[in-house]
Parts: sequence; structure tokens; C-alpha cells
Amino acid sequence: MNTRNKILWVDDEIELLRSHIIFLSEKGYNVDTVTNGEDAIDKVREQNFDLIFLDEMMSGLGGLETLAQIKDINPYIPVVMVTKNEEESLMNDAIGSKISDYLIKPVVPSQILLVCKKILEREKISSEYTTKDYLQDFNNTTRQLFDDPDYKDWINIYTRLVNWEMEIEGHPEVNLKQTLTDQKKELNKEFSRYVERNYVKWINNEDKDNRPIITTDVMNDYVFKYVKNETGPIFFFVLDCLRLDQWMLMEKQLLNIFNINKDYYYSILPTATPYARNALFSGLFPLEIQQNLPQYWSDRGDEKSQNKYERELLDALIKRKRINLKNDFKYLKIIDPEVGRSFEQNVLSFANTHLITVVVNFLDMIAHGRSDSELLKEIAPDEAAYRSLSNSWFKHSYLLSTFKSIAKIPGAKIIISTDHGSIRTQRGSKVLGDKEASKNLRFKFGRNLKAEDKHSIFIKKPEEYKLPHVGVAANYIIAKEDYYFVYPTEYHKYLSHYKDTFQHGGISLEEMILPIVTLTPK
Repeated sequence: MNTRNKILWVDDEIELLRSHIIFLSEKGYNVDTVTNGEDAIDKVREQNFDLIFLDEMMSGLGGLETLAQIKDINPYIPVVMVTKNEEESLMNDAIGSKISDYLIKPVVPSQILLVCKKILEREKISSEYTTKDYLQDFNNTTRQLFDDPDYKDWINIYTRLVNWEMEIEGHPEVNLKQTLTDQKKELNKEFSRYVERNYVKWINNEDKDNRPIITTDVMNDYVFKYVKNETGPIFFFVLDCLRLDQWMLMEKQLLNIFNINKDYYYSILPTATPYARNALFSGLFPLEIQQNLPQYWSDRGDEKSQNKYERELLDALIKRKRINLKNDFKYLKIIDPEVGRSFEQNVLSFANTHLITVVVNFLDMIAHGRSDSELLKEIAPDEAAYRSLSNSWFKHSYLLSTFKSIAKIPGAKIIISTDHGSIRTQRGSKVLGDKEASKNLRFKFGRNLKAEDKHSIFIKKPEEYKLPHVGVAANYIIAKEDYYFVYPTEYHKYLSHYKDTFQHGGISLEEMILPIVTLTPK
């Protein structure tokens, strides 16, 4: 019985509804009654009600007029309009006045109870079912791990995990956050083992039926597929450092504008921009770029030097695949809002361009900026807030406005993906190396590298992973799970500084399993 829920029922024939009121009282609701709008308004001024049932046709002050004055007093109180009138215009007027529900007389007790539960107990009931369903899925996932899941199973496991993250985020009262955090940690541990066992086989296997779609397949399998069969314009957006959970919030802004088809692919290793994005645009692994297109590869390992030639790499891929474009493709990298707003304002000028490729760096800038900004850490202290921050940016960004403009171009199609995701790092791993070793937190290359085996993959022969040689006797190490590398020098300082930051380059579900989305205007 839930007597906390206080209901006001307003009807000039309230005596005819006495059985309904008794029924609700027996179900634990505290029901007060009045027979006219004026008394209802007085009651709302004097008392707090959780729900109001309001008759639309009353003598004196009518239902809609009463509703307006109630909303002036308390705009958040839920009101259910009850009427004999089935005219659509009246329904529109009531809905426009922000009613919570609408019932047609004669009403029956089950209808009334359903409305009460939906409005007053939705959160409690939903929380109970969320807890039950999550724990059931938790057990199913645990059993699934014993069956040696394949790459398709891991995509399914990860998408369910992301859905549960967002579902549980909406029910903080269920107290499952720590259980979910522990589950994610365990899943990343098993996923890292799975990738370590299978990655070399994937990248050496041309048969896509027996391996996942990987970075080097994306242009051909998703972008060129449309370029070959459609005259465009085809817009391909690469949102650097986009995670699946971020996209699942962002896509809600697009549901009324586009038909959305979502698929997934696996990033190459390391899951870092200089490697993954060049592989994306070239259709080649980093070692193959170094060998076949050395003029476009730098051994320095930083984005500024290694990602200068994305347009040239894409041009080489188009020529190698003999893709026939009706005109030159366009390539744009958006690294600041001014460039983004300029593109938004001029996007309709690309209506006759066959292929337009756009790299958007904002999400990557948030991830890197949060590591060094106390303000960003305060704004986005955890993954839920990080998702929310990303979604808030998108909701008010030039990018969403650009998508809306593209939807107006006849025959336009948008493909959206990323080069890698990011993971919230929690555990430091001590690493040793010479002074020439790279500075990355989730992967490193150099000579004399040493790190704990259980925290990382040690790559003694880079060519087996199709990684470039970066000097004599140089090796790679790639972090697993949520570990990050810290040198012994000032170990505790940097251990603390980079704990709980979003990083990429390693092996985790968040970094490797990536969305690739096709938007077709409705």
C-alpha cells in the first residue's frame, strides 16, 4: 500500500465515481475530491498533490481553464484529463496544455489504476524490472564466456553492456553501478585475452566470413559500396575517438530526420590516431603504408607528423581500387569550431560532389583535454557525465546542423564512424624503456621495453602485427584492459595524474568495437 501518493479528483459528478475512488483507496492511494474548478484551484494552492484527475466538461470554470490555472500554480504536477468528448481538436488543446494523459468516459477501474501506476509508480516498477532483467542478463553473459565467444558474440556482449550502462544510469536508486563496473572490468579482461589469441590471425586472413570487419576494410565495404552504386553526394564523417555509448546518445537527435542503419567493426592495434586513421583512409596496415607509400609515413609516432597525409592516402586507395568518381572527392579536417561553422554554412555547395570526407576532432580534444583540465574533470567526473558532455556538444553543434542540412539534399547519404574509441584508465602499470621510447600511455614502441605481461601484449616482431619498424631492435607493448603505462621516474606523480582519464591505444571493448552508421534522409 502506498499512501504517499496523494490524488485530487475534480468532477462535477463526483458521486457517480465513488466506486472508483474506493477502489483507488483500497490500492493504497489517498484520494481527495472536489466538484468544480474553483475549489480545485484552491486545493492546489493549499496542498501538494501527486496527481490530478480533471473532468473536461464542468459547470462554471471548464476543464481547460482550470488546467491552465493549476499549471500556473504548479507547472510540474501531472494532470489526467477525463472527458466524454472525442473530438481531435479538444485532444490537441489538452495535449498542448501539457496534460500527462487523456481518458475517455466512461472509465473503468483498471484504466484508472494503470494511469496511476504509469505516472506515480513508473520509476519504482521500472527500477524493479531493471534490476531483475540486468541480473538475469549478467548471468547469461557469465555463462556465454564459458562458451568461448567469437567476434560476433563480443559485439553482442558489448552492445548489451552499453545498453545496460545507460539503462542503469537512469535508475541510480537500483544500486547496481558497482556491479556493472566490476562486470565491465571482467569482460575487458576476457576480451583482451580473446584479442591476444586471435588478432594476428584476423589481420592475415582475407576471408571476411571468418574474421571481423577491421579498420582496413571500412572504406571499401561501407563507403565505396555506396560510391559505386550511387551518384551521391556521399558524406563520410570520421568522428575521432567516438565511443559506442557516445554515439547511442547522439543518434537520438537524428531519429526523426534519418533512417539509421548501424553496424560494427574492430579497430586495428594500436587503437591510436596515427595508426588507425591512416589505416582507415589507406586500406593498408601501418607496415604496408611504410613499405608501399613511405612518403606518407613518419616514424615519429605523433599525430601532427603522421596524420598529415590522410587525403593523399585516400586518393591512393581510390586509384588502387579503381573507384570511378564523377568529380574530385573533397577532404576536410575540422579542428576548431570556426572551420566547422564554415562547413555547415557551405554544405549545400557540395550537393553535386560525389564523395565528401570529413574528419571531426572535437571528441578527441575532449578526451585529451580532460586529462589536464580540472574543470573538465569536474564537469565529466565519470563515464555517464562524459557521455552527457559529448551529447550536449552534439546537440548544440555545427555538426548536428550540418546533418540536418544534408538531409535536404536529394539523394544524399551520410556514413559516420571513427578510427578508435577510448577507455577510462584506472590502473597504472610500471614500464621500463630507453630514452627514445614513445610517450604514449596505452602503447609504446622503442628498445629495451619491459612491462608486466599480464597488463600488456609484448610485440617482439612488429611485422607479425603489420606494424612498422621504428629502428633496430625496437619492440611494441600494448596495454590491456584499463591499464596505462607509467615510467619509474616520478612514478607516483604520473600514476595519480593519469588515473581516471580517457585514453586510447590499447585493447579494450571501448577502444576496439566501433560503430559504423549509415544515415538516409527520411
